[in-house]
Amino acid sequence: MLSYIWPIALVVLSNTLYQICAKSVPEGMNPLASLTVTYLIGAAVSCVMYYILNRDANLFREIRLTNWAPVVLGIVVVGLEVGFIYAFRAGWQVSVTQIVSSAVVAVILIFVGYLLYHEAITWNKIVGIIICLAGLVLINCR
Repeated sequence: MLSYIWPIALVVLSNTLYQICAKSVPEGMNPLASLTVTYLIGAAVSCVMYYILNRDANLFREIRLTNWAPVVLGIVVVGLEVGFIYAFRAGWQVSVTQIVSSAVVAVILIFVGYLLYHEAITWNKIVGIIICLAGLVLINCR
């Protein structure tokens, strides 16, 4: 059971801290300069953890296995980070930004799952879409 729960707990903790950090990037600092620092630290931590957690670690062997996904993921992650920083600077509230983006992404991913991975669209998912859309309306009403 722990192997099922700890990854989600890590995502929740990391996402919470991420939102706090993204909201706290100094106003006068260029978001891309901030992300440069962020990714240098992230690369260093990833490299150290890779060698700590892998007995037969060979980073060059791993790099040779790279396909398009890690490359595109690197580009996409920058888009996520910059998008959140600019959203906060534009006045989005930290309590709303993640909810709005997650609800929209959840709806989109139901269709992505169906089209790319042949996942079923069930009545539960349709009801979930309706609830997400209703939630977006409610959370954005002033």
